Amino acid sequence: MKSDLPNCGEGCVCEIEGKKKEDCKMWIDYPEDNNCALNAIQKHGPMTLDEISKRMGVSIVRISQIEKAALKKLSKRIKI
Repeated sequence: MKSDLPNCGEGCVCEIEGKKKEDCKMWIDYPEDNNCALNAIQKHGPMTLDEISKRMGVSIVRISQIEKAALKKLSKRIKI
């Protein structure tokens, strides 16, 4: 079912769920990947920190910090 809401891009998960881009957690300001992080992952597979930083609009250093924090959280949950 199509809605008149502004979606991220053709094929984005928002289009399926009928969300506005402001409410979509997968929305990125990167038209080459239909403004969707999930589309970017499906299209490109594993990406470098540089590729991710371009899509997210932040520095490579910040992406590295986020990656390290996520891995730290995961390791704590695995060690339960």
